[in-house]
Amino acid sequence: MMAVTAGAIATALPHTVEARPRRYGGYMPAYSAIVIDAKTGQTLHQESPDAQRFPASVTKVMTLYLLFEQIEAGRFSLQSPLRVSAEAASQPPSKLGVRPGSTITVEEAIRALVTKSANDVAVVIAENIAGDEERFAALMTRRARSLGMSRTTFRNASGLPDAEQMTTARDLATLGRAIQDHFPRYWSYFQTYSFAYRGVNHRNHNHLLGRVQGVDGIKTGYTRASGFNLLTSARRGDRQLVAVVLGGRSGGWRDARMRQLLEANFPQAYAGRRTAPMIARAAEPESRPTRIAVAAQVPVPG
Repeated sequence: MMAVTAGAIATALPHTVEARPRRYGGYMPAYSAIVIDAKTGQTLHQESPDAQRFPASVTKVMTLYLLFEQIEAGRFSLQSPLRVSAEAASQPPSKLGVRPGSTITVEEAIRALVTKSANDVAVVIAENIAGDEERFAALMTRRARSLGMSRTTFRNASGLPDAEQMTTARDLATLGRAIQDHFPRYWSYFQTYSFAYRGVNHRNHNHLLGRVQGVDGIKTGYTRASGFNLLTSARRGDRQLVAVVLGGRSGGWRDARMRQLLEANFPQAYAGRRTAPMIARAAEPESRPTRIAVAAQVPVPG
């Protein structure tokens, strides 16, 4: 693993609370960041945390949140088959390459989103839960608002470019905390290093897993408009942080920035009993899955 000196990071990374726009290779991703102490809910660091940004594939965390809700409600099990439509199969990369008319299990779909960040599988999930991606995106937005993500709007399940699909660093930190609070039995999926599907091995895009002490998830994202994004959870001893970096100029820059934020803020994190309440959620959004799986006991992953 290549070492990154503190001096090099300090030279390359922004220091002001309101980071100035920067142009990298002809495009200008807008930068935001936040670090939350998960034990207390306090903000330890922030840079433009409420400015709206493009989430890119971090969107898939909300897609998985709604899928976990369906499993918990007994509408799907981890072994339930999800049917692949021609629309889903036609999505642009990154994709798993599922074929129209085939099926993929719920558990395979989860692993495909976490590791490969598969756009085709995100649409498969959306269509099997809500009938089509547009209705699923409406459910995503409703769930976001119920969690307190007041500045987030979803228009698709994958994070592919859409001018109206917006979020903030603070909202994504809320989502990262919520999915841990509400679905702890599925959290280990976000620690998946690789996923083998039909003879092809897909490695997790999150390169901080196994390389930065304590990092245990959760999701990367990139489009040209968004820059390089990362929502991260990390635990060291009795301390826990949830952090977000949006608008990195490269994957390496984003990862180095996240590493710096974690190292700088872990000493400030609270090591006692959790005092922050769980992220509240309203009633489950209404949805009518296109096929209802037979309710089954859901095995704990890992």
